[in-house]
Amino acid sequence: MSITSDYVIETKDLVKVYKTGKVKAVDGLNFKIKKGEIYALIGANGSGKTTLLNMIIGALYPTSGEISVFGYSVPKNRRTTSNYIGVAPQEYSLYSDLTLKENVRFFSRLYRMKKPEFEERFSELLKILRLEDKRKTLVKNLSGGMKRRTSIACALIHSPKLLFFDEATVGVDPVLRTFFWEYFNSLKEKGITLVLTSHVMDEAERADRIGLMRAGKLIEEGPPQELKAKYNVESIEEIFLLLSNGVIVDA
Repeated sequence: MSITSDYVIETKDLVKVYKTGKVKAVDGLNFKIKKGEIYALIGANGSGKTTLLNMIIGALYPTSGEISVFGYSVPKNRRTTSNYIGVAPQEYSLYSDLTLKENVRFFSRLYRMKKPEFEERFSELLKILRLEDKRKTLVKNLSGGMKRRTSIACALIHSPKLLFFDEATVGVDPVLRTFFWEYFNSLKEKGITLVLTSHVMDEAERADRIGLMRAGKLIEEGPPQELKAKYNVESIEEIFLLLSNGVIVDA
């Protein structure tokens, strides 16, 4: 697969069929994501979003098709690409009986970070994520919003160039959601690429581009304002409801 320097991710005719062989979780999907772009992937439960992300990060093998991340073929080169990728899953992948710092330190060791490098980066993230007074707190004693911020710290500790957020702001209050988006945009300004899934449609509208999946296919894609103009609606939620329910196939 050929890839240009403008694209961080490319997929070609990507297919994932689970063992039953009856349902294609991802069905012939082709898409590209540019460097420094915030891309929101939306779709109903079971549309294939998480399966797609897991194939891109190398956690799942595709049935057929091609994936390129930073010019490397995945999953063949997943060990190489993993050094450039940070993942904040929907479910907290945290150890509840360890402190906030111990959790982040655990993830830093996966990337072979030396302690001085970790300490410097960790202190920087604590300030950015407003967690300075919680470093010694057990994760089980943190609020939902603080656990989400801790999960993001774990994803960012090794300074990745590509970030995946699966329902990044689930369970987060509006004030903290605004803070997250300010931070996401600051990462974008540094040339970091963000890919997120969300069921919050007004949040998806803050992305540079939106991709809408249904039954394993990417059925619509584009900048939020262009999509709203195309369907003559006022919100992405209206497009989501129309397309996810199959009311409109082609516009």
